[in-house]
Amino acid sequence: MAGEPISVSVDSESVHLALSPMSPGSTYEVRVMSVLGRDESDSIQDTVTTCRRFPNYVSGKKADGPHDLRASQVTPRTAVLSWKPPVSAVSSYKLSYYTDGQDSKVRLSHQLNKAELYSSSTYTAHLQAERDGLYMSTVSTDFTTGNLRFSFPSDCSQEKQNGALESGIVEVFPQGREGKPLMLYCDMETDGGGWTVFQRRKDGKTNFFRSWREYSNGFGALDGEFWLGNEQLHNFTKTSPMTLRVDLRAGDESVYAHYSSFSVDSVKKHYTVRVSGYSGTAGDSLTYHNGRPFSTRDRDPQPFITRCAMSYRGGWWYKNCHEANLNGLYNTDTNHQGVIWTKWKGKDFSIPFSEMKFRPASFRP
Repeated sequence: MAGEPISVSVDSESVHLALSPMSPGSTYEVRVMSVLGRDESDSIQDTVTTCRRFPNYVSGKKADGPHDLRASQVTPRTAVLSWKPPVSAVSSYKLSYYTDGQDSKVRLSHQLNKAELYSSSTYTAHLQAERDGLYMSTVSTDFTTGNLRFSFPSDCSQEKQNGALESGIVEVFPQGREGKPLMLYCDMETDGGGWTVFQRRKDGKTNFFRSWREYSNGFGALDGEFWLGNEQLHNFTKTSPMTLRVDLRAGDESVYAHYSSFSVDSVKKHYTVRVSGYSGTAGDSLTYHNGRPFSTRDRDPQPFITRCAMSYRGGWWYKNCHEANLNGLYNTDTNHQGVIWTKWKGKDFSIPFSEMKFRPASFRP
């Protein structure tokens, strides 16, 4: 790292910069800071060590690198990258591919199958072969992914309109491409699909008797039991009118409740629920809670005679106290503390499976 420092100015939109010339087998310190007029931000820094130069000849033969790097089976979200290996044996390959907003590096021993990509984007891929810590020459290629109706879907309904058929965990972009992505569980099969699932009970492995902060931020595993989070519920339901669906199962029995209007207020209004317009087969146990603030074991904004969250062991929009208690104690049939939907199974039966989900009211399968 000894030597005169070199300063380079780059455009404010740039996120990549090729550094050259650099000496093989040398360590450099790199600092990056932003500049506005005469003001400078604090710098971020890292060290970079260049590879030792791979010899031009190995055992009297010219050392070749991989060649014919190409992308095939390119879809809006995936591509297969393949290449022809060098004549000489190698230990591994180092592959990097990038576009605006995404920069990925992987180490592998053969072709890369189905890299996860952004749609409608042009990628540059670089590949190097490595043997005993020495790297061969780089081979590169460019490719462009296909188009989707929603290149950066904001929720599960837009991902459904992109052609998704199977339910599962999906990356969405509620604030657009430049915002922080969010992982959701999408139900793509029930009643036309496009549902964003925000609650699931199925096996009792996740504790739902939690604090205000935990219910605000969300908890659990998207492929198991979870609560998406009250803050996310507010963010999603404030953007456009939403409908709500509640699916309940017990043994071979399955019922549902549908509400034509559903929203959750901000934290300043204690995540108050607004729900109306029932239809379905489960009976209406949620309209009773309309207009009620959320409460947890450590915060009850508008208590009645008792602190309902403490008495009924959950986090919910309690009134005095509940007709539904889907975040209650799992597999508990006493003291009305279980996973309850009164209009279906009463208050002395804890329902084994529940799932709550929303989608825009304007969505058409």
